[in-house]
Order: sequence, then structure tokens, then C-alpha cells
Amino acid sequence: MTQSDGVQKARDYYNSRGAEGFYSTFWGGEDIHLGIYTTESESIREASRRTVVRMADRLDLGPTTRVLDVGAGYGGSMRYLSKTFGCNTVCLNLSEVQNRRNRAMNEAQDLSSLVSVVDGNFEELPFDNASFDVVWSQDALLHSGRRERVVSEVARVLKPGGTFTFTDPMQADHADPALLEPVLQRIDLDSLASPGFYRRVAEEAGLSLLGFEDLSEQLPRHYARVLEVLEADEEEGRRLSGDEYVDSMKTGLRHWIAAGEAGSLVWGVFRFGRP
Repeated sequence: MTQSDGVQKARDYYNSRGAEGFYSTFWGGEDIHLGIYTTESESIREASRRTVVRMADRLDLGPTTRVLDVGAGYGGSMRYLSKTFGCNTVCLNLSEVQNRRNRAMNEAQDLSSLVSVVDGNFEELPFDNASFDVVWSQDALLHSGRRERVVSEVARVLKPGGTFTFTDPMQADHADPALLEPVLQRIDLDSLASPGFYRRVAEEAGLSLLGFEDLSEQLPRHYARVLEVLEADEEEGRRLSGDEYVDSMKTGLRHWIAAGEAGSLVWGVFRFGRP
């Protein structure tokens, strides 16, 4: 199975001791993506789960729905869908470390019969054509160096009438390059996608835009909350992830906050349909 340099870098990163300690402890636990906050002091876990609920509420889900999460992390979203709606769900993820934790949580919550975990990457989906009613992703597509390929693969595995819903940190069309540069450097990427990019490549893949909910104000709020939580228990963070990781993370979070507050970053919920 082939993969871009970006995917390999993401795999190495999320398999690292530093990332595992940080994301499993400080960043939402089961849901390691951006949250939707109602108050500045709300817990990351609660806000992150709200994103999952918001995305799910815009879908028609039930026991006959088959859902694929690409870049599933610890699988919290799919456990929510399976537990709440009875969906049969599949978590595709490139980090073996995260996947082990995902499988353990599925077993602990008695959900292994409904939630399966597949080692793989979203640039080469190991599934048959038209095999899922919904493809789902949260803040993962940015890691690909071949995002056009990812969207094409998603369209391939979607059934007719199926829905692709996702969030992804994106750059605004008018983004300040000086603000974006440290963000990209921190995550070792050459670029971020934009809303216009996803609209274009989705259309080229045969998908139709169903809606985009712009929640860009939540991006700097989320990173600020993560920074606040990390600094409140920094000693534990350094014990789990090491000094170098924590110092780099704090710097990176500040770059995300600055770019987001300046309007150079976009975040929200996309929904595309396959006719």
C-alpha cells in the first residue's frame, strides 16, 4: 500500500511516545479533534464530543447504516455512532499505537461487534467500491500530501446516495503567509487545503456539496483551551511526553491561535453527497 510523505510523517508522529501521552491525556481522551465550545472554560472532552454530535445530527443514521471514519484516531466518534444509533462502523487509522487503544476501548465498552478497527491510510482505502453509506473524518485530511486522491477514494467507496462529512483545519483564501508559515512548519506540511479546494476536488470526484457550516471562530478557541489545560498540568505533560515535545507543542499551539484569531484559518463541517 503506497502513501505520501505526509501520511508517513503523521504515522511516525502519532506512534511516538510524546503524541500518545499528550493526546490520550490532554486532548479529549476518546475524541482527539477540534471542539465546539459554549463557554471559554468548558472541558475539551465535552466540547470535542459536541462536534461529533453536531455532525451526526445532520445525517440519517440507524442500525442499517455502515460508516467509515478515515483517520479515526482513538475511535470515539464511531463508538458514539454505534452506541447511539446502532450503526456498523469502521475506524481506518494509520497509527498502530492509537489503534491498539481504540480496540481496547471498544472491548471495554462492549462495542467490538459494531466497531471494527483497520490499520491503513486514507490515500489507498482497502475497501470495495460503494461499500459505505457515510464516510466521516475529523481533522485528519490535512496530513495527506495527496488530498485529491483521498477525496477520490472516499467517492469510490461511497454508495449512491451516500454522504461524506468531515472537518479539517484549512487556510483562508486571504491567509497571511507569514502567519501560516509557523503553523505549517510545526506540523511539517507544505500547505493546508482551503474550502475552495475541497469544493473543487469533490466536484471533480463526482460529489455534490450539501452544506458547509463555518465554525472558524472555534479553532483558536480550541487551541487556546488545549494550551490552558496543558499549562495547568505541565509537570504531568512533561512526564508523559518529555520536555522537547511539550515545549514544541506550546509553541505550535500559540501559532495556531495567532493565525486563527487573525482570520487566516478556516474550520467547519462539510457535507458532500454522492448522487
